[in-house]
Amino acid sequence: MADFEAAESVETEEQFWQVLDSIVSVSCDNHESIDDTLRAWLYLVAKGRDHYLDSEDDIASCSQTLQQSRLFAENKEYVRTQIMYSLLQEDEHGPLHVIANFLLLDGRAEETTFRRMIAEGCFGRLLDLIKTCGGQDRRLHRLLLELMYEMSRIEQLRPEDLLQVDDSFVTYLYTLTEALSDDVNDPYHYPVIRVLLVLNEQYMVASTSAAVSPVSPTAPLTNRVVKVLSVHGDNFRTFGENLILLLNRETETALQLLILKLLYLLFTTTTTCEYFYTNDLRVLLDVIIRNLLDLPSEMNVLRHTYLRVLAPLLSHTQLRQPPHYKRDQLLRLLDVLRGTGNAHFTPPEPTTLRLIERVGKTPWLTEDEGEPETSPTSPIGRLPLSQAGSTVSLVANVSEKPGVHTPSRKADGPVKGKGDGHAKDGPASPQDARAGKPKRVLPEVPKHRHGVPMSPMAKLSTLHISGVPAKKAPPKLPPPRRRTKLKTVVPEETRSVGEALPHAGPPGN
Repeated sequence: MADFEAAESVETEEQFWQVLDSIVSVSCDNHESIDDTLRAWLYLVAKGRDHYLDSEDDIASCSQTLQQSRLFAENKEYVRTQIMYSLLQEDEHGPLHVIANFLLLDGRAEETTFRRMIAEGCFGRLLDLIKTCGGQDRRLHRLLLELMYEMSRIEQLRPEDLLQVDDSFVTYLYTLTEALSDDVNDPYHYPVIRVLLVLNEQYMVASTSAAVSPVSPTAPLTNRVVKVLSVHGDNFRTFGENLILLLNRETETALQLLILKLLYLLFTTTTTCEYFYTNDLRVLLDVIIRNLLDLPSEMNVLRHTYLRVLAPLLSHTQLRQPPHYKRDQLLRLLDVLRGTGNAHFTPPEPTTLRLIERVGKTPWLTEDEGEPETSPTSPIGRLPLSQAGSTVSLVANVSEKPGVHTPSRKADGPVKGKGDGHAKDGPASPQDARAGKPKRVLPEVPKHRHGVPMSPMAKLSTLHISGVPAKKAPPKLPPPRRRTKLKTVVPEETRSVGEALPHAGPPGN
């Protein structure tokens, strides 16, 4: 009771942090005293949320104060269990915000927290909270979306959890994407998209698991992320634009794989293969070309996924129609990936080579530019959509640990652009990749010679010898020119009789 009285007496921010430290420092000998301390901590931080804790970092500091306390160190599992139960039972936004923040930080540090949340049924609870608090508390809503995303990408959800996701919830998330701001630094910008991506992955994993299971207790789960786009895709074009923008800027390998998995399904589904605008598809193709050229040799999993997406992108979407975009660049890309005559790209292993050949069999890549097509919209020569499911399991099961970022080939040897020595931001061409050379390391320039400071002229000479272009000293001003009177020579034929010639020598001669 003393802890609650101390929390009630807080009137300034300084008092808030002092009382917070005193609450988590209390010695607890039994579960009852631990519960009292956790309630006091939760009450104080929820109260300070609206008065002193303006940012998410401030609330995270309160969660870290509890995590670093002796109370948590000696009773980790019990504290986590009690906070999970509070998530299932609490209804007020202030305490829910504090609870969600603690679970998010603790789960990122210890993945077993997210697995326990799934086992305790927290997914369905988060589903309900996201539906109800969206228009009431923006800060809490964004945090709940992040918690659902982080929890769902660590562990496979139970079938009963996915069954709770209905069309209305997915439609609600797509509707939110239409209202996203253009500011990519807005913390609310991508959590909604990430939830849709991780739900799609969960559906893909569930479908492959059901396919290999001898007995399926329930009917096959419908991938509602793809279903809503197949029915109402015209109303949610902003989602597609943001998806390509996110792939263009993202360096985390796990998130790139999530985006590629959804793109693969969209391009291999009859009702969604033309969901994107043609200009957006061209931007996407530029991004894929650039990323494939930039991937190091060891990133085979990501390279395979990009190639698996590239094949239906070229065969099923509007890019199959003339005028064919980046045809020459694509042919050079495939040539580079094969390792033909390129020192920077090692010969591919069998899976990569097989995927390269699959992309190379795209009809409009193999035919001559001058040959007419049978029909721009004809499905002849396109990859059959009905056979796309044979590789869904391969795409669905690729994964990477969260937080791992994709290395760049430029770190080993920069690919130089044409006409300069700097790597360009745009998609690099295969010629640029072939022309790339490792940067020469310049020798270290000595600052002193035998312990004696060098003169300015000696420094300039040393820099010149070392290969570093030295700054030249500005030239001295020339001496002023002597201003003399020019003597006029009168032609002989114009001189009058008796006029003397001008003196050729000095006066007096």
